[in-house]
Amino acid sequence: MSAAAGLKAATVKHPDAMAPLIRILDELREMARAAGRDDLGGRLGMVRARVTDPRVRMVVAGEPKHGVSTLVNSLVGAPVSATDTALSVPVIVEYGPQATANLVKSNGNGRVERQAVDPLNPGPALAAQGVVRAEFTEPSPLLADGIVVMDAPGTAGDEHTKWSMIAAADTVLYVVDASRELTPAQLEHLQRIHQLCPTVICVLNKIDRFPQWSHVQQRNRDLLDAAGLGFAVAPVSALLHLEAETSGNYQRDIESGMPQLIDHLRDYVVSRADAVAIEAAVRDIRLVTDHLAVTVRSEAEALRDPRRRAEITEQLLAARNLADELRQRTANWQVTLVDGSTELMADIEHDLRHRLRSLVRDAEAEIAQTDPARGWKDFGTELDARICEAVEENFVMAHYRSMELCEQVAAKFPADHRTPPLPDLRLENPGEVLEPVAPLDTLESAKVSVTQPLLSGLLRAYGGILMVGLATSLLGMGLVNVYSASAGVLLGVNALWDDRKSRKQRRRAEAKVAVARLMDDVIFQVSKESRNRLRAMQRALRDHFTDIAADTARTADTSLRAAEEAYGKYGDRREERIAELDGRMSTLRAVRERAEALVAAA
Repeated sequence: MSAAAGLKAATVKHPDAMAPLIRILDELREMARAAGRDDLGGRLGMVRARVTDPRVRMVVAGEPKHGVSTLVNSLVGAPVSATDTALSVPVIVEYGPQATANLVKSNGNGRVERQAVDPLNPGPALAAQGVVRAEFTEPSPLLADGIVVMDAPGTAGDEHTKWSMIAAADTVLYVVDASRELTPAQLEHLQRIHQLCPTVICVLNKIDRFPQWSHVQQRNRDLLDAAGLGFAVAPVSALLHLEAETSGNYQRDIESGMPQLIDHLRDYVVSRADAVAIEAAVRDIRLVTDHLAVTVRSEAEALRDPRRRAEITEQLLAARNLADELRQRTANWQVTLVDGSTELMADIEHDLRHRLRSLVRDAEAEIAQTDPARGWKDFGTELDARICEAVEENFVMAHYRSMELCEQVAAKFPADHRTPPLPDLRLENPGEVLEPVAPLDTLESAKVSVTQPLLSGLLRAYGGILMVGLATSLLGMGLVNVYSASAGVLLGVNALWDDRKSRKQRRRAEAKVAVARLMDDVIFQVSKESRNRLRAMQRALRDHFTDIAADTARTADTSLRAAEEAYGKYGDRREERIAELDGRMSTLRAVRERAEALVAAA
């Protein structure tokens, strides 16, 4: 993406307003480097890059199939994000006088190359192998205000990329659909986003498809308030906005809610870009100063009161022992989770097969008692309803079994960490999972012409007349007489009856094969969806408890190392080192106070 195009967009962050904040960040980065906290220095470096960018970086994120890509296209007024593919790559759109599109592709040896593509139809190129991200310029009024729109990838394999984009964002639009209220997993996701970017707007998409959206909006507000997240909940229909712009229907555009969302972005994001950037940066400054203060305070306390050395060291050793115990529990938890997930997947699939086999037996019994050609369409509709019910019950069982597994895994950790995130595995609409399944096959054997059984009956009747007529001709009777004609009629009727019976048997056999094929397709599709949901639950638990273990171990080890090294390194000049540490604490307090003053001034 050309730098010239970006410079033509409006500058919404003023360098003069950011200069004091940048000086504070540079000073704090130097203190973090001196303390050996490269992780904190890296976070401050990301904050500095965000502050020095004069534009507003807005990341659009959300779960798949909630309309994230459609919302991005509506905001910029162009099809920059693919909506008809499961592949998801980061998309970055900024202002430019002309529409351009470039793909950044990896060539496999650590290098990347840029490839220009058609900006009006980038979808096929986005699905190519090796695409790292897509960069667009568009002459959009919203982008001209200084906003850079970024579509975060929604697939599980791009979690690191998505969180990196959110950490560098000035504001985040989190997209959910209006079909149901926020789930516990989504609330936890929003809390994690809020820790990285305090300016978040919850976008309630697809209000044109769900008449109950206003109730869902109010419920989401209540859930966000209860979770301590005072986010705005903006109801929109991105698809309706695109249709209204195409047709020029202003009233429909107002009903879509997109103009109101764009006005909100201009009023509370663009116009307040300086204040928003300062508030977000100061939040990170508070966090970093708190972490640095813990290390400095531990060392100073140990040096200031030598009699407490044994006590402080014992406390820190206990903390490290707790961290080691937590690591061991983590290892046990991983075994419990892997074994439990494997067993759970097997049990859920067995339960699904058992339910569907019961349906197959019931269907075959019904087929054996009737002619499948009669009411085959109604039979298929009723069978589909039974399958949906069985699938829904199977996912309900998977949900409650997964809750039991979560409790078993959480029991491996201390009591204050036994609240893991749990995705809801129950199905709101089983039809969405079964949508790729082909409908019940039609019965080809039911398509029988009238002439075929008639010809078969005539052929059997002719044989009967000929056979009996030849026998009676020995008695001097004609070839066709009462006896031969009666025999022909009887054999012809019998032939029609046998033909009808054999065709019914063929229809029954064909119907059973069709039911079995349908059940195989259902098992294939539902098992895939079930395994995907269970793997998502496994990843959520793994990430949750791994972060807890890593944070606890890092804090305990850092504090213990600082206190132990203090006695070995500064034992002879303890007073001098204490004065130096007190000076660092004073500097940290002064840095924090200067940062707080910037927030007050903004």
